[in-house]
Amino acid sequence: MAQQMPTDPTRLGPEGTVAPTPQNTPAVHTLTGSMISRPQIPATLGEEDEGVETIGSRDAQGLGALAGNPAFAQLVQGRLSGLIGRSSGYVESLPTAVQYRLTALKGVQRDHSALEAEFQKEIFELEKRFAEKYRPLYERRRALIEGQAEPNDDEIKKGVEAEEEEDDEDDFEDEDDEDDEAPATEKKARGVKPSPEEVAQAPKGIPEFWLTALKNHLGLSELITERDEEALKHLVDIRVAYPAEQGKSGFTLVFEFGEGAKEFFENTKLEKTYYYQDEVGYEGDFVYDHAEGTEIKWKEGKDLTTRIETKKQRNKNTNQTRIVKKVVPTESFFSFFNPPKPPSPEDDDDVSIASDLDEKLELDYQIGEDLKERVVPRAIDFFTGKALRYEQQGAGFDDSEDEFDDEYDEDDDDDNDGGPRRAPVPPMGNTPGSHQEDPNCRQQ
Repeated sequence: MAQQMPTDPTRLGPEGTVAPTPQNTPAVHTLTGSMISRPQIPATLGEEDEGVETIGSRDAQGLGALAGNPAFAQLVQGRLSGLIGRSSGYVESLPTAVQYRLTALKGVQRDHSALEAEFQKEIFELEKRFAEKYRPLYERRRALIEGQAEPNDDEIKKGVEAEEEEDDEDDFEDEDDEDDEAPATEKKARGVKPSPEEVAQAPKGIPEFWLTALKNHLGLSELITERDEEALKHLVDIRVAYPAEQGKSGFTLVFEFGEGAKEFFENTKLEKTYYYQDEVGYEGDFVYDHAEGTEIKWKEGKDLTTRIETKKQRNKNTNQTRIVKKVVPTESFFSFFNPPKPPSPEDDDDVSIASDLDEKLELDYQIGEDLKERVVPRAIDFFTGKALRYEQQGAGFDDSEDEFDDEYDEDDDDDNDGGPRRAPVPPMGNTPGSHQEDPNCRQQ
């Protein structure tokens, strides 16, 4: 039924009344304590309570008890969510001629959606073409990282210009900081070519370049354990590959390792491919379908995704003890190559399982998208830490506020409200704004 709404001159309908909402749009989509009464009842009823009506009683005790039940809250939440987008009866109540025109608008929208899908596919093909133009730059970057080549004069000249621009930005920020009284340090000359002796004494290339870049990503750093670092320091390149077949959409992340990684696994490269559905989604973007990763051929005892759990068991009859070892999964960056599977029909029936899988799938896709759109193109900025400045700004970090909070906590501790003070948590994934930065390619 259409809900009666108070008259509002800004939303008048054909007859001077308020235009009703065509679809049900609950004002509150989450179950809160204010929606359900709080009084509780005993977990079990005693004999004297048998036959006493609880739900619907004047104190709503039974409903209050159900409010604390996660299963009940989840059920109500699902019912409320199910109302969103359902017809309220308004459209059906419109005159036939108006409904006829609305049907025509849906036809126009369908043509728009088809054109939008064509647009996204053209964008993807353009992305693939430019990937070929980027290829020589990435190959040159790899040669410098691995020490297969040394910088040329043109690269140094452009690099010096980039570093001078960064210095100008830092100086501008220092001028804005009135409280910064640190003495200015003498800046080292840029682009000074090392002597042959210095080159001979220096390590080859740029050691642990990709490990450092990954650890400087706000989200990826949470996935890398100390054990992982021993293998990841042999990572020599990360690149993005696209399907060669025309019309196929998706991308592959290729991780290449040096000889040192043979201590852990036999693979020389590990891949992770993200597949999109053939049709674009409602908002005109590709829809993420699933991901597949390379099976890692671990050396014996070197599997970083598992650990040995040792337990001591005692026989109740003989009182003898024995040591039992069990292989259990453990957190590791290399679990990235064993992606979560989309929920099965059985999982969909269990709301908690389906929700957990959806979160894992979304996180897994966001990691892949971040590697493709941020880390691979701007690896040098992640290595130096420059990218962190922009990541934190995008996440709402404010150093001045953090400093104020610290001072407030120390000097006015008695006035604290007792709640912990936390810095804003940086978002894992992409910020809205473009197809590259806020992919709607997620599991549907």
